Amino acid sequence: MNPLAGFLPLHPLLHPLLHPLLFVVLPIVLPIAACGGPERGPEGGSGAGEAEGESAAADASALTVRPGIDVLLADSSHLIDGRRVGLITNRSGVGRDGTSAIDLLHGYAEAELTALFAPEHGIRGTEAEGSAIDDATDEGTGLPIYSLYGETRAPTAEMLASVDVLAFDIQDIGSRYYTYVSTMALAMAAAGRAGVPMIVLDRPNPIGGLTQGPVLDPAFATFVGMYPVPVRHGLSAGELARLYRGAFGVEVELHVVPAAGWSADRWFDETSLPWIAPSLNMPSLESATHYPGTCLFEGTNLSVGRGTPTAFQVLGAPWLDGEAWVAEIRAVTGAAGAADAAGMTGAVRLPGVEIRAVSFRPESPSDGRFGGEEIGGIRLTVTDRSTYEPVRTAVAALLAARRLSGDAWEWRVRHFDRLAGSDGLRLAIDRGASLDEITSEWEADVAAFEALRRPYLLYPR
Repeated sequence: MNPLAGFLPLHPLLHPLLHPLLFVVLPIVLPIAACGGPERGPEGGSGAGEAEGESAAADASALTVRPGIDVLLADSSHLIDGRRVGLITNRSGVGRDGTSAIDLLHGYAEAELTALFAPEHGIRGTEAEGSAIDDATDEGTGLPIYSLYGETRAPTAEMLASVDVLAFDIQDIGSRYYTYVSTMALAMAAAGRAGVPMIVLDRPNPIGGLTQGPVLDPAFATFVGMYPVPVRHGLSAGELARLYRGAFGVEVELHVVPAAGWSADRWFDETSLPWIAPSLNMPSLESATHYPGTCLFEGTNLSVGRGTPTAFQVLGAPWLDGEAWVAEIRAVTGAAGAADAAGMTGAVRLPGVEIRAVSFRPESPSDGRFGGEEIGGIRLTVTDRSTYEPVRTAVAALLAARRLSGDAWEWRVRHFDRLAGSDGLRLAIDRGASLDEITSEWEADVAAFEALRRPYLLYPR
């Protein structure tokens, strides 16, 4: 089945999660935390959502990148001048110099920052995945902080009563199952119903513009994946917002302020922007690079390295031997004779990554898996990120671990299927399908998605 069939747009009644009445208050279902319905829009916005400020293409050769918050205050302040502003953000929402978007907007004399909104992990990004966030008061500004990860997942009419325009400024990491973009989508819908314009202050996709992995089947839509996009979607948050509005029917007056100087072939460490972990277990760009693949292991009973400095770079369990796992990955990829002395899988079959045996000990892991235990496993290290395919690599590791684990293996069935975007990947692994058989099924859907997203792109590729 083509998961994109019928889009342009998705009618909200096709899945209960997407019914507009459910955007206001969603039940608390904390275990679904992530690793951490074209209709004409309202007057004042294009079908995709207006792109404001400096042209991303015109400034693409710049030596530095400026995030949307800086561009807004430099040349697009007409969007907020004379208005009361609500801001959805966390500690990753900062200007180029590291000043928080909260402080930048609070100190901007021509507009009034009146409310803050907190996503999963809280306004400071310090809460564990799945932990309900409470309303609070910001110590620095005295402003109310409304939780969007507690009794409600979207701003209510009461929360928006003091807001003339709602802004979003959070660093996404380029994977479908990072919940900040779901918060953005729900906020867009809520703002549209309230007649409040939405501004997305854009930031680079830290892992670039490539698209990889299975496209979500709308029947499996949840807060960790709401729309039919691939696991690695290759879009910035602003481009996703334009796609949600233009292709998936989220009605709102949308304005995207692009990140100046960025092109989608540039990785985060090529922007000169500070890396600020957007959640506790996203410590580095290396972790973010592996996350579209290794987060799938959250749907099993293995560790993904929470409670270590290398979350999502290591995988393991007490019953696994890392050397045997590496050997089994070689067998899965057909590269049994192509491994070097360091334990690297065959470069032709899994390009761009070294996989080696390790042991590690999670300390107070937020997922509760094997805390304080020495466990065997593997570590993934990117060697060529232009060719590395994290989702394909993770599927090879899943196939191998499934074979080695025997009765010790457990699926977290509902969560794995939410992450994968359907039950197809899990069932294929259980029946022993080959790596090529599994991954070849994604190709047509990814190509269709790339065609669907084209009108909503903002940056050179």
